[in-house]
Amino acid sequence: MKLYYSPGACSLSPHIVLLETGLPFTTEKTDLKTKKTEKGVDFLTINPKGAVPTLVLDDGNVLTEGPAIVQYIADQKPDSGLAPRAGTLERYRLMEILNYLSSEVHKSFGPLFNPATTPDAKKAAADVVGKKFDWLSGYLGAKKFLLGDTFTVADPYLFTMLGWTRHVGIELGKWPVLAAYESRVGHRPKVQEALKAEGLIK
Repeated sequence: MKLYYSPGACSLSPHIVLLETGLPFTTEKTDLKTKKTEKGVDFLTINPKGAVPTLVLDDGNVLTEGPAIVQYIADQKPDSGLAPRAGTLERYRLMEILNYLSSEVHKSFGPLFNPATTPDAKKAAADVVGKKFDWLSGYLGAKKFLLGDTFTVADPYLFTMLGWTRHVGIELGKWPVLAAYESRVGHRPKVQEALKAEGLIK
């Protein structure tokens, strides 16, 4: 498998998941502005959406959209515990939180990364993110991870977005539950490995 990624983008999530499974894979860095990969390939010929993550499977099939990609990866290594078994209520709970992270939290960050967004609009967007963080703090509560004591593919996704707060002027310390969670996930060896591989930490 080959993962096309951009450092620190939402593609960090499947990068972590791939490392957690121990499955063989390669990566290729992609410039989302120029739509060129580090090997000079036109990224739009691989994924016409022009977005990461993009996973090219061993048989040449291309899979896009983070929540779908991480579930696919987890299902290649079912004993990893990264996703509950298909058909169980727990699996639908995983899809439920992945959908929330994708459609509500991830989407809310968009204006904060857009240089054309006015200061007032950025403040409004930050307030929206804050409300999502309020809900997530309550949802997480005293749990170790999003679905309980087991680390699943939802956790790298939330971890990635919590990391974005440093770049958009949101103080994560306002949500102690989320700050502690970010630290807990961030200390996992495979998370550290992914961060180093993307040049995000030394």
